[in-house]
Amino acid sequence: MLFVVGLGNPESRYEGTRHNVGFDVVDRLAKELKIGFRPGRGEYMIALSSHQGQAVGLVKPLSYMNQSGIPVLDIQVRFAVSLDRLLVVCDDFQLPLGRLRLRAGGSDGGHNGLYSIIYHLQSEDFPRLRCGIASEFAPKEKVLMAEYVLDPFTQEERPPASAMVERAKDACLCVLADGLQKAMNIYNKSLGV
Repeated sequence: MLFVVGLGNPESRYEGTRHNVGFDVVDRLAKELKIGFRPGRGEYMIALSSHQGQAVGLVKPLSYMNQSGIPVLDIQVRFAVSLDRLLVVCDDFQLPLGRLRLRAGGSDGGHNGLYSIIYHLQSEDFPRLRCGIASEFAPKEKVLMAEYVLDPFTQEERPPASAMVERAKDACLCVLADGLQKAMNIYNKSLGV
């Protein structure tokens, strides 16, 4: 089974913000698979289904971004998931808006949600799909980045952000059906953004 974990913050005031792209992607996956989320046995929402004969679990941690590792560890232990079957989807302020970067592992890259997951799993060896949110509206000073990621997408950003979420959904389904390497070959290509 592949678990796709979308990172975000649970309150309605965070809906539509750049930091909640992970939630947007798993919501889009749930819609595609025609399934709904239900409360999990821990601090997360979960939806279970299959696609092309492959079992898939969609997870939305409810612990807030900076504590994402707690429910991810719970899922990993409860379902005895090997780390290579945990695909974490998150925003990335270092990638241009619309760009995807799928990797088999690596550092947190300054992302607090990934930092928490790495800390709690005691490993960097899990796949992650980073969704670019950097645009002309991004602040140059890193100290202002926390405010930027919690802001909603501007009207100009919404179309490329929506297209990115759709493409990220497709990338997740490709990982499920065809494996990580094939998905990386397809979805890590630049779209000219």
